Amino acid sequence: MEKNLREIQENIRFIQEEILKLKEQMDQKDGVIFLKEEARRNRRINDDIQELLVTDEVLPVGKFVHPYLLNTVLREKLDTIKRVSVTLDVETAHPYLEVSEDRKSVRRTGTRRNVHDTGKRFTIWDCVLGSEEFISGRHYWEVEVTGNRDWCLGAAAESVEREGLFSLSPETGFWVIRRVDDVLYRDYDVTRVRPSSKSRLAACPIPGRVGVYLSYESGTVSFYNAKTKSHLHTFTGNKFTGKLYPFFRSGDVNKWLRICSGSAPGL
Repeated sequence: MEKNLREIQENIRFIQEEILKLKEQMDQKDGVIFLKEEARRNRRINDDIQELLVTDEVLPVGKFVHPYLLNTVLREKLDTIKRVSVTLDVETAHPYLEVSEDRKSVRRTGTRRNVHDTGKRFTIWDCVLGSEEFISGRHYWEVEVTGNRDWCLGAAAESVEREGLFSLSPETGFWVIRRVDDVLYRDYDVTRVRPSSKSRLAACPIPGRVGVYLSYESGTVSFYNAKTKSHLHTFTGNKFTGKLYPFFRSGDVNKWLRICSGSAPGL
């Protein structure tokens, strides 16, 4: 009993130190990069526990205390990132786009729909915005892109152009990444047949599900491979002043983009 008590006390001291470190990290690092690091660390902890279960017939109580309490603290801290259940705003959808009845999926069709002019609709680019607007806070959502070889995802300002041709870049109010065949790019410059090689992202393999993380006050929009938790790209140094919306573009005919239930990486 005395031995177990000493181990528990040691673990409590260790946990207190870890909590202080975690708070410092949350203040200093981008939330989702932090999550990715903690996800790796939690996997290592879980692997250690599995090894102990195999080799030890009886485990002291202290060996279970640290992972349980640490994960509890992590979950409480990570609640500050809002997992967004995004839906699509059909009034912004280009006439060639079909939005599903539940407003969670979109695809480009070969037929132009007869739709009324809402004043918010994209008329040249086959794009659509999400219904949710962001003016503060940290938000995360995921999109299933498997099978679609021409898409753009990210966030857009309410003030963006809706008519004519324009580049999809931070300068025009779009923070997006784009897939063209088997390559990912960090913007969409309409002056080029293909995006510049300078904007090419090193992503292999191409993700089947993309996570988008928006930190309004920090002025960052980050992208992740939602299945591997690997970082794809982050737009930094922005000063957001108006409403931002989730952004979607599908250029591959009859290939759906599906919005998934958002859950921050590592949870």
